[in-house]
Amino acid sequence: MKDLNEYTPPKVWRWNAENGGQFSKTNRPTAGATHDQALPEGAHPFQLYSMATPNGVKVTVLFEELLEAGHSGAEYDAWLINIGDGDQFGSGFVELNPNSKIPALLDRSGAKPQRVFESGAILLHLAEKFGAFLPKDPGQRTEALSWLFWQMGSAPYLGGGFGHFYAYAPEKFEYPIDRFSMEAKRQLDVLDRHLAENDYMAGEYSIADIAIWSWYGQLVLGRLYDAAEFLDVESYTHVMRWAKAIDARPAVQRGRMVNRPFGDPAMQLHERHSAEDFETKTQDKIGG
Repeated sequence: MKDLNEYTPPKVWRWNAENGGQFSKTNRPTAGATHDQALPEGAHPFQLYSMATPNGVKVTVLFEELLEAGHSGAEYDAWLINIGDGDQFGSGFVELNPNSKIPALLDRSGAKPQRVFESGAILLHLAEKFGAFLPKDPGQRTEALSWLFWQMGSAPYLGGGFGHFYAYAPEKFEYPIDRFSMEAKRQLDVLDRHLAENDYMAGEYSIADIAIWSWYGQLVLGRLYDAAEFLDVESYTHVMRWAKAIDARPAVQRGRMVNRPFGDPAMQLHERHSAEDFETKTQDKIGG
């Protein structure tokens, strides 16, 4: 009798749009725009097009940290790209990011507008432009970049691997959940061992911490995949200490709110165009 969980791949793979589970409408096997949709632009030097997923949160937290540190030139307009509605496949967004993933940034602060895509590239671009949240010491700078790229390479196993099969796949299967749970816990152990001897990832609070916290910090704080108990996150005591310390920063709290269309209405600021928006334009304030 054939095992119902057994799958024999065909000789040539064909796309079945219904096999993507909860996010079947947000992914497809081809690139490029599906419809014409121009992007709005505001008055500030930086135009951010994003959504408050972990990758989006990285950039809004950095913008808020830069502004709190006194870098007034970091004022930005943040526009919601709702990936559930397919906004990332609009022609204007694809011009900024041919990979159709949030976040994407248009930097108009120089002589010529510059697009920047991939969250790690945006963090590095802004840190270098403002000379902030990236250590000046050469050794610490290299350490920060190593951890930044560790996050970029590791998080797909947490999100597309563990998160997908544990929380979003239309059916639960033991093998992929075990496989990616093992890897998620190994990554948490990597962080826990490092943070046992370090307050931050690279000697001082930096874009490495912002990038890693947006994924792993929010995971251990119970905000991703409803998986905190399953992964026994409380056992990673040094990660928990670090995650709570970063979570308490006012700029981090604001950054989490920007381009957020889900959860508590008081935490949803669909668009951000000024600091006052946090007080007057959250979804509980405008009732939308």
